[in-house]
Amino acid sequence: MFQNFRRPAGPLWPLLCSFSWQELRQHPWRNAAAVVSVMLGVALAFSVHLINASALDEFSQAVRSVGGQPDLELRSADSTEGVPLELWGRLQRDPDIALASPVLEISTYALPASSTTSTNSSAEPKRTLLRVIGIDPLQVAAMAPDLLPRPDKAEGADRLSFFAPDAVFLNPLARQSLGGNTLQLQIGLRMQPVGVAGSVAAGGAALAVMDIAAVQDLFGLGERITRVDLRLRAGVDRKGLVQRLQSEADWPAGATLREPGDAVTRVSNLSSAYRVNLTVLALVALFTGGFLVFSVLALSVTRRSQQFALLAVLGLTGRQRLQLVLWEAAALGAFGSALGLLLGTALAALALRLLGGDLGGGYFSGATPALQWSPWAALVFGALGTAAALLGAWGPARLAQALPPAQTLKGLGHRQGSGSGVRWGVTLLAAGGLLALLPPVWDMPLAAYLSVAALLLGGIVSLPALVGVVLNRVAPLLARQLLPLLAVERARRVRESAAVAVSGVVAALSLAVALTVMVASFRGSVMDWLDQVLPADLYLRTATSSSALDAAYLDPAFVDQAAALPGVARATTQRIQNLSLDSAKPPVALIARPLRDPQSSQLNLPLVGDVAKVPQGSIAIYVSEAMVDLYGARVGEPFPALSLAFKPNQALAPTEYAQAAPFFVAGVWRDYARQSGAMTLDRADYLRWTRDTRVNDMAFWLEEGASPEALQSAMRSLANRLAGTPGGEAGRLLEFGSAREIRATSLKIFDRSFAVTYWLQAVAIAIGLFGVAASFSAQVLARRKEFGLLVHLGLTRRQILRVVAMEGAAWTSLGALAGIALGLAVAVVLVHVVNPQSFHWTMELALPWGRLAALGAAVIAAGTLTAWLSGRAAAGRDAVMAVKEDW
Repeated sequence: MFQNFRRPAGPLWPLLCSFSWQELRQHPWRNAAAVVSVMLGVALAFSVHLINASALDEFSQAVRSVGGQPDLELRSADSTEGVPLELWGRLQRDPDIALASPVLEISTYALPASSTTSTNSSAEPKRTLLRVIGIDPLQVAAMAPDLLPRPDKAEGADRLSFFAPDAVFLNPLARQSLGGNTLQLQIGLRMQPVGVAGSVAAGGAALAVMDIAAVQDLFGLGERITRVDLRLRAGVDRKGLVQRLQSEADWPAGATLREPGDAVTRVSNLSSAYRVNLTVLALVALFTGGFLVFSVLALSVTRRSQQFALLAVLGLTGRQRLQLVLWEAAALGAFGSALGLLLGTALAALALRLLGGDLGGGYFSGATPALQWSPWAALVFGALGTAAALLGAWGPARLAQALPPAQTLKGLGHRQGSGSGVRWGVTLLAAGGLLALLPPVWDMPLAAYLSVAALLLGGIVSLPALVGVVLNRVAPLLARQLLPLLAVERARRVRESAAVAVSGVVAALSLAVALTVMVASFRGSVMDWLDQVLPADLYLRTATSSSALDAAYLDPAFVDQAAALPGVARATTQRIQNLSLDSAKPPVALIARPLRDPQSSQLNLPLVGDVAKVPQGSIAIYVSEAMVDLYGARVGEPFPALSLAFKPNQALAPTEYAQAAPFFVAGVWRDYARQSGAMTLDRADYLRWTRDTRVNDMAFWLEEGASPEALQSAMRSLANRLAGTPGGEAGRLLEFGSAREIRATSLKIFDRSFAVTYWLQAVAIAIGLFGVAASFSAQVLARRKEFGLLVHLGLTRRQILRVVAMEGAAWTSLGALAGIALGLAVAVVLVHVVNPQSFHWTMELALPWGRLAALGAAVIAAGTLTAWLSGRAAAGRDAVMAVKEDW
């Protein structure tokens, strides 16, 4: 196709300036519809790209600022145990390592000191999630200079203030959020005061830097080290060093050496599925715009067919006619793309200012990045807009190339499409079905996207044949009804034109139907899942972020006494720990809680598939669907990756903890909360293999007649008594929620996450309906002679309008049926292929027939109304003069 698209030469440039320009001037609104459709498609796709790129760039800058520039990082799979202190000492003595800097990271919540003086014991404080980093002040300047503490001279702090056990140094965002010279850090259910002694230059989210020994003492972490940053001596082979160290016999299981940029790569990979899917959805409008360009130019070529025939007689070759139409499309596409890039930049800047860098996925929430405008990205998306216009114009251009001059000048028209369209349609539909069966490529459902495109194109190419088959069966039923027969016969005999008119709305409606079904299926599955995972009456937690689970927790004394409060029939606990099973992947969640209902002894998990019998001596774990895809976990098989995470260094650990825990995958469960994977085991097994008695969540079943509000008040009082905070500070750290409240909040978050999808769906429908209006208007106005002849045959203006309205109803009804059918086929691919391959979870297909019927009815009503309004304009002209034009 593109080999025919060259710089205008010979007669093409004068024709573009006269012939094509006059067409644009005479029909500005119709051509403006094509420009607007390309503009909106490019604007949406480009703005989504800019927002995601800006957010990811902001995150990567923050990671580099905090992490510094080490050659390697040493981390442990078990975040609660960390890197063994003896291993750090060994690395310090290694001759190939110049510097081994220990780092301790823990996230908690912080409050300004003034907020702890509130007398309202029931009001929950506005806590700030704060990342606390413990460093060695003597080594941090060489490894991570942005973490170097800078004392506040105005406050009288000196260089040695960093070594104070209660001194913190805040980055700019933390100082802005917290303010003041004193903070309160949450540790369990108590608040520990610390003084702000200065600042650090590190950017990103709220962060505090302390001496590593002070962090260990403050949070009671013993000698834990989160990671060790390594600087190698000059000339040392990095890969060789990693291989040598990790092959040593006493190298601890779960300890890994990794590249320092892996954190950015992990977040990029985790969010890539969401970002790619959002970009593809944004390109839906551009895809629909291509069909609108097709409709506009096909009708333009049909209306100017005699002019093209005259140009052919005057010497313009078929190749030149094809190029002329393609240049017209290129002009529309380039202009629309330029406007789209401007609009997309403005939308991205506005969204970053109002919403930050998060578009609903939660990967970059809390960040407010600066706009990162890329000329290369602008060039790519501008080229996509122009390419969409050219692809939409290829059919009309071929039509202009192939029209017979003599027949066209006599008003006999040109031949209708052959049966090759049906063959192409069937081929594309079959290819779409086969592509849906292929596995993901680069962890993305690229074949599934091609499947969706093939299904849509195949259905639209087959549309004329569908129109013919349906109308051939309907026509005999209307043989005795004059006006309906006229409408059906014309739609049947010019079905190619009918297909052109409704192709854009079929594309838009099918994609809207597919997205509606996908979102409804996902929402319904989430609602069912919430019903299964929220069986209790009341839930309690103190950590609202998964990164703060190790610092904000419920201690055993509170757990035991809360479960024994009056009004509590039964209580269960849950502990969540993040484990790194693969340095190239994000951490997975290990959830320890009672797995069986004490009354029915049934597993209280939303299981998918059968449950395997656990061998004697093995520990049963139940993995989420993401673990099956990402880590190869299989029901009925051991899971050694988790066993290695629970196997300490045999030379350092006590004898009873020196062997690997024999974990066995007993089943798979559905988890919509953690895309990177989760594993569940019984809390008794967890306590047996760890010394971790902390609890993150509690669930309460209340006795009949018990008041949830009274129980909440009793628990806040209990927390205050145990923490020694008569002012109510500890009680305000508790967060309660009923199953109904948590369900409502979860669905609100779900709807907010898919808000962008709803807007993209609305834009696609609007473009499709605008295309129907433009197409019908052009076709009806081009039939003035036909209407004049009908007037001469005795039809009144009202009858002609009825015929036109019935034609519009017939065309859009068939388009609506085809769009709904195609949309359901695409929905099956989205639900059963795209979502599992993108997010690693499955869902049940749900069909919201009411909304689908409303979409179809809106399209039919809009098409019928547009045809009737266009018919009024055409039928109102002088019928005699219209017929006289033929003579």
